[in-house]
Amino acid sequence: MNDALLTLLKQVDTPTVCNAIETAQGKRGFAAFTRGTMQASDPGACAMVGYARTARIAALAPPTEAPEVIKARRMDYYRHMASGPRPAVAVVEDMDYPNCIGAYWGEINTTVHKGFGLSGALTNGVMRDLGDLPNGFPVVAGSIGPSHGFVHVREIGTPVTIMGMQVRDGDLIHADRHGGLVIPPEVIPTLKAAIHKLQDTEKLILEPASADGFDFDAFEKAWTSFEASRT
Repeated sequence: MNDALLTLLKQVDTPTVCNAIETAQGKRGFAAFTRGTMQASDPGACAMVGYARTARIAALAPPTEAPEVIKARRMDYYRHMASGPRPAVAVVEDMDYPNCIGAYWGEINTTVHKGFGLSGALTNGVMRDLGDLPNGFPVVAGSIGPSHGFVHVREIGTPVTIMGMQVRDGDLIHADRHGGLVIPPEVIPTLKAAIHKLQDTEKLILEPASADGFDFDAFEKAWTSFEASRT
């Protein structure tokens, strides 16, 4: 991913990228995206873009392993998040889903991850401390809650599932208040052009529809041009 593509991806929303991927692939049916309604810590924030740093946590019940094992794994987790290619996004699956209660993403943890240089966090789990999270580190989560429960790290760098979306460590992620998606590696060389093509195509219907005097005849003409541009 070059700098020009990264800059563009930060400027567009996740639905645009979802459609642009289908434009790049030349067909509908792209399915590597989250399902259901997610919660955004900062709905007005720019999209988070980066390579996934994955982990799995749990919080409903206390850990059964020895305390020293849990502590060592916690440090391994932070070492994993602090390393690897940048930009990066923390993609953390809560294994208690759909009964998540442990707000792993609060003021302290988000500040630590931002300090590591990550672009944000994507999780099916819980966030809290809204209003106290650091600027420039958006969290897109499955829910909001007050407690951390017995939260502890279970796995690091393994494949995870976030709201129906499967993610491997190192996958390229795009996420905002709509949810998240995994950008297929094969579309990266043509994705910038696909986004621009999509934006130009949408103007064929959006500009007439926003103009004074728009009626069915204007719609029919605009829609004909719009559909022709997509084939």
